[in-house]
Amino acid sequence: MEFLVNLDFWFTVLRCTTPVLLATMAALIASRSGLLNLGLEGTMTIAALCGVLGSGFTGSLFVGAVAGLAAGTVYTMLLAYFIQHLKANQVITGVALNLAATGGSVFCLYSLTGDKNASNSLPSQAFPAVNIPVIKDIPVLGDILSGHNCLTYLAFIIAVVMFIMLKRTAFGIRIRAVGESEEAARSVGINVKKVRYQAMFISGILASLGGMYLSMGYVNRFTSNMVAGRGYIALATNAMAAGNALMGTVSSILYGFGSGISIYLQNNNVDPYLITMIPYASIIIFYVAFSLYYKVRQKSEGGL
Repeated sequence: MEFLVNLDFWFTVLRCTTPVLLATMAALIASRSGLLNLGLEGTMTIAALCGVLGSGFTGSLFVGAVAGLAAGTVYTMLLAYFIQHLKANQVITGVALNLAATGGSVFCLYSLTGDKNASNSLPSQAFPAVNIPVIKDIPVLGDILSGHNCLTYLAFIIAVVMFIMLKRTAFGIRIRAVGESEEAARSVGINVKKVRYQAMFISGILASLGGMYLSMGYVNRFTSNMVAGRGYIALATNAMAAGNALMGTVSSILYGFGSGISIYLQNNNVDPYLITMIPYASIIIFYVAFSLYYKVRQKSEGGL
């Protein structure tokens, strides 16, 4: 258990939390509007690829960021169109788009660069790390909180903004109203389809940021299957959050904690098969614990 006092371990926990936290916020706003964004995995994959391609071919981080955001958001809006206008099954459509993104990203990478599994020949750009003034000079705290990629700080800021927006703003209240009772929302003049499209648009942006962090922050290249199930993990962390953005942050950090342990064990020559399953096993354990907590709380509230 000596890793618990290792500052590098806690720094790694925040790094591992970032893409899942962004994807969790993406899943959360979609679910609050009454939709299941099962296409998070595909959105993150497409955004990760297009961000690298855009920045690599132009040499501009800005162009890469715009390309990644645009591609990922369009992919999400395509899912929203299938669900809302074509009345397609949410689960089947989401899985189909995820599979298309997995295979299509490798095909596009090979067609454009000649690389089969990783964009090694493409000198892509990366989002910068940020040293926080004052905090960086504080012993221990500065080593853990300062020096992260700028998207890490943006992810936590977004979580706070999401919490406030859903609780305190008119737009957030409309999203919740549509998700809780579609018919009641229509009866007071709310355009249900418009609100859901807006929620999915934001969801696409957030998931795209999570994907770009993986290829332009966590590492500086795109590799096949680099999202590695984080989009599906985000659905679990969102379920644990029960619609609360701050609880979504906590559940995402718990995933980051499990990932941090796996990386620590990897550096200590532990069986790689065991290491691979730790983050996912930890999510299952935490999900069961959260479910039991919510069940006990509901019983206590019902008793009152």
